[in-house]
Amino acid sequence: MPPRSRLRMTRQRQVILEELRKTRSHPSADELYEMVRQRLPHISLGTVYRNLDLLARDGLIRKLELGGTQKRFDGDTSGHYHKRCLKCGRIEDAQVETIAAIEDAVKEVTDYEIIEHRLEFIGLCPQCAGKRRKLDRHQ
Repeated sequence: MPPRSRLRMTRQRQVILEELRKTRSHPSADELYEMVRQRLPHISLGTVYRNLDLLARDGLIRKLELGGTQKRFDGDTSGHYHKRCLKCGRIEDAQVETIAAIEDAVKEVTDYEIIEHRLEFIGLCPQCAGKRRKLDRHQ
């Protein structure tokens, strides 16, 4: 269940949130802007950026800053892992259970108060891996 928001839900924020939660592609702000413009043609890119930051700060969405790539956004705020393609940059949810034992192990060897952890799997998506195999066969 998403956290209870303290943020006033404007029409623009609501549309941004709805569009983000409709997709599983983890869009960038620019990609989300194009999606939102279908419903709010006069919205500015700056408004989308500001609202994404506010929604992330309030815990309604997640801002993903994975492996030095462009920031992406996730409408699913539950604890879960991601996989990222090195070639095309595609990001998807990794359909595995989160591992609480990782946090327990870190708590045992540090004085940090662990709140959560994030894990990213890095590789090649099926399309990029297929293209690579095809090139390897022809060399």
